[in-house]
Amino acid sequence: MDEYKRMRDEAKRSKELYPPGTRVELQHMEDPYHPVPPGTRGTVRMVDDAGQIHVDWDNGSGLALIPGTDSFTTVTDQDEAPVFEQTM
Repeated sequence: MDEYKRMRDEAKRSKELYPPGTRVELQHMEDPYHPVPPGTRGTVRMVDDAGQIHVDWDNGSGLALIPGTDSFTTVTDQDEAPVFEQTM
């Protein structure tokens, strides 16, 4: 398989796995100049044809994730629910 086809197939897979609106949480980003802090959550805006996942981060950043380089997890609705402590 040539490199172009491999990259195209990976981008297609990322588009299926991370449609717009998917919530993600960053574990680690390989960006020495303006990294998004670990633990930051964001919403997938789109996946481009190179497979980069463009995210609107909750901290205002717009840096894209690079699968295979950056590490992140998806966030479920249950993960998003606020946690309340009850005291009596």
